[in-house]
Amino acid sequence: MSHVLAAVAWPYANGPRHIGHVSGFGVPSDVFARYMRMAGHDVLMVSGTDEHGTPIQVQADADGVTPRELADRYNRVIVEDLHGLGLSYDLFTRTTTRNHYAVVQELFEGMYRNGYIVPKTTMGAISPSTGRTLPDRYIEGTCPICGYDSARGDQCDNCGNQLDPIDLIDPKSRINGETPKFVETEHFFLDLPALADVLRQWLDTREGWRPNVLRFSRNLLDDLQPRAITRDLEWGVPIPLDGWRDRPDKRIYVWFDAVIGYLSASIEWARRSGDPEAWRRWWSTDGEGKDARAYYFMGKDNIVFHSVIWPALLSGYSGEGSRDGEPGELGRLNLPTEVVSSEYLTMEGRKFSSSRKVVIYVRDFLERYDADALRYFIAAAGPESNDTDFTWAEFLRRNNDELVAGWGNLVNRSISMAAKNFGAIPPVDPAGLTEADEALLAVARAGFATVGDLIGRHRQKQAIGEAMKVVAEANKYLSEQAPWKLKGEADKPRMGTVLHVALQVISDANTLLTPFLPHSAQQVHELLGGTGVHAPMPVIEQVDDLDGGPAYPVLTGDYTVGARWESVPLEAGRPLAAPKPVFRKLDPSIVDEELARLAG
Repeated sequence: MSHVLAAVAWPYANGPRHIGHVSGFGVPSDVFARYMRMAGHDVLMVSGTDEHGTPIQVQADADGVTPRELADRYNRVIVEDLHGLGLSYDLFTRTTTRNHYAVVQELFEGMYRNGYIVPKTTMGAISPSTGRTLPDRYIEGTCPICGYDSARGDQCDNCGNQLDPIDLIDPKSRINGETPKFVETEHFFLDLPALADVLRQWLDTREGWRPNVLRFSRNLLDDLQPRAITRDLEWGVPIPLDGWRDRPDKRIYVWFDAVIGYLSASIEWARRSGDPEAWRRWWSTDGEGKDARAYYFMGKDNIVFHSVIWPALLSGYSGEGSRDGEPGELGRLNLPTEVVSSEYLTMEGRKFSSSRKVVIYVRDFLERYDADALRYFIAAAGPESNDTDFTWAEFLRRNNDELVAGWGNLVNRSISMAAKNFGAIPPVDPAGLTEADEALLAVARAGFATVGDLIGRHRQKQAIGEAMKVVAEANKYLSEQAPWKLKGEADKPRMGTVLHVALQVISDANTLLTPFLPHSAQQVHELLGGTGVHAPMPVIEQVDDLDGGPAYPVLTGDYTVGARWESVPLEAGRPLAAPKPVFRKLDPSIVDEELARLAG
């Protein structure tokens, strides 16, 4: 057993999340975490809502509420949506907890003491009409490096380079289109050049990463510049230094704050578990966590923050850059084992855009369709290594032809025949198994190594494809053996054997599909006469802030129960009832209905 951290990107609490978001951070991380738990590893899956920064402040002003009220609203929406998808967080929290503030400030102070955070006077953008500071990401212009005409002030999404808004060609405010005014302001900067060597050495040891992620990350090291990690802003974590901590106009940059959430959420989970030091098993380089593995899940627009900025923060706090230094009170901290980045999901050939209504929010989707239908689409056809287009026609096809006609039909007809003819899982004929029986059972057993290896290497499309091959082989076996034709008393032992083999393979295939389809996996387990929890689910709990702040909802759960990653022999004689369909066949009319909604 090993300790495995599943660190999941923090959804921003300025609105509900759409299916493009959860295809990048949500479902892939849950598939991985569920498999790793089933395989016997000690998994800690953490995240929460990212609630600071100017976008929250701007939207709160527009809505006539406080930033905290806006964050509270969308924190609950997002928690409910992720719960509906069955995402098995050990703790899904938020960045407005006092615990989080304390951990962010501890890392800031530790890096400052070690010399990796330095003060610097720079030019900041303000709105001429309001006098308010404009965040880098709210300024757009032409990239001075590649010429892309929609580069943001902090980063160009086309070439991936870090930018300063003053360097943009023809910069404009995304809020009102005006040209920003640049004035002198003092901020603290992360001295990335002083951490470049340790980052390069670390990246050179990475193996098995998706090639685009590793290549992109290495390229970023070629021109690292100091990066501002504070902002002229009222909403965020205060700067924990004398002369700064009480200033109402300066806050820690939301991206510095958000990535530290992986650590603060782990510490909060440990404090809530009754063992406040338990987090060290996943984080402490010098202690029991030295062999732990940490996997970070996100969309490709967040690679820089996880493969450069976050490792730089961890290294600087641990005193491992060119200026050396001493670790803070949290000790030396583990760097990511792998940054698992997905590409973009588009919708009917267009980019997701809430403002243009090219979107379907998770909660709207779950009101009309099953969670496992969406999880299946994301796993089988999502943007794992290439941008992928979600179309309603393809969603319909995969649901009806693969989930319903393939897997659901296999489950339904096999259990129906066994229930009708035996009332229970039938025994195997004492005469033994045929070559065809043995061959199918071997295919199913082999699936555990194949599918498990692929999930462990973040090849989920291939993994679910291999699991569905087992389903296809079982359907082929049933068609060839035709147990419905074995009607006489003399043929009944053979019918029982065929159905026993089919049900055993269904049980195995169900285990293989459990990380992907946990809701239906529990149903299939029960249809096979199983009892207890097969696929544990998260629960929403309302909790008090550990340090006296306002209460809030979290996602958590007991994942020590459930299926193991192995074939479990079915017991003959276990009672069976006539099954109910596991999946819903969708009417083709949904395509026109959904396209009409999209149009207006």
